[in-house]
Amino acid sequence: MAARKIRVLIIDDSASVRQTLASVLQSDPEIEVIGTASDPFIAAKRMQEEVPDVITLDVEMPRMDGITFLRKLMSQRPIPVVMCSSLTEEGTETLMQALEAGAVDVILKPRIGAADHLAEQATRICEAVKSAAQARLRQRPATAARSASLSGPQQKLTADVILPPPSGRPMARTTEMVVCVGASTGGTEALREMLEMLPANAPGMVIVQHMPEKFTAAFARRLNSLCEVEIKEAEDGDPVLRGHVLIAPGDHHLLLERQGARYQISVRTGPLVSRHRPSVDVLFRSAARAAGSNAMGVIMTGMGDDGARGMLEMHQAGAHTIAQDEATSIVFGMPKEAIARGGVNRTVPLGQIAREILAEDRRR
Repeated sequence: MAARKIRVLIIDDSASVRQTLASVLQSDPEIEVIGTASDPFIAAKRMQEEVPDVITLDVEMPRMDGITFLRKLMSQRPIPVVMCSSLTEEGTETLMQALEAGAVDVILKPRIGAADHLAEQATRICEAVKSAAQARLRQRPATAARSASLSGPQQKLTADVILPPPSGRPMARTTEMVVCVGASTGGTEALREMLEMLPANAPGMVIVQHMPEKFTAAFARRLNSLCEVEIKEAEDGDPVLRGHVLIAPGDHHLLLERQGARYQISVRTGPLVSRHRPSVDVLFRSAARAAGSNAMGVIMTGMGDDGARGMLEMHQAGAHTIAQDEATSIVFGMPKEAIARGGVNRTVPLGQIAREILAEDRRR
């Protein structure tokens, strides 16, 4: 018996966007578009007839904006929501509000342009919807184009396309510890919770969170305003320093490099790895190569297996590795895959990750 498809409702005031999104999603055999709506009021009527598994939601719409609708939905009947917006620098703060209000993910509306870009974006949209369908939500208190033509899943590349695997013996512990973190669906709020628990002198940290281009700068600014550690979007050549956290910029891979007894960041373009850019696998492999046992790996909530291979490589290079547990993960995909591959030393709840990092730092 065939598995039931993921039922999606598209809410967007643009008819062309509704058509394009429907075409993209229907191209995936696991997804069924059960309807579209031009504003939240029409959507509410459709939902009385059939409740979707996932909603894609625009921000700016007539009669009611997407953020207001999202807050009402999450306080009354939580349904996984993927915000879909033509992202601008000014709009990133609004989309941060969407994640705080309970959105599972944020994706860019398909752009009219090169076929490769459209294909990449289509893959990202379908993966985001399938990830959202697995999300475990909690009820929140109330508060004030062109169609894509896909012949099948895009080729799934490994970190080999960016840098070769680690070689030689594991590196001895000779430098400051550097913490490498990977997260995806549900990661924005999980990272906030973890980083808020770190003191100002915490070990240097680099993070890959699957996010669109431009969005990571707003994310870093928000975290920096909440945490004792200094947090910024990574730039090529940035040093990794104690008390500082660097977040991979959207649409770029982030690599750790060693310069003598210090570490710095390399920001690169390149193909999608494990269907993502930035990719956790790329960061973790670079850490295995550059830091070995001087690194610590942390893999958190997210769908898929990005980071699983890289975490095993870090583990084999002598790094201490931990995974967020199933009970506290919005989606237990990435941690589960890393555990299954044998690359995880310890599995801990979200609230214990910061303590694990500080305990490992004290042991050095």
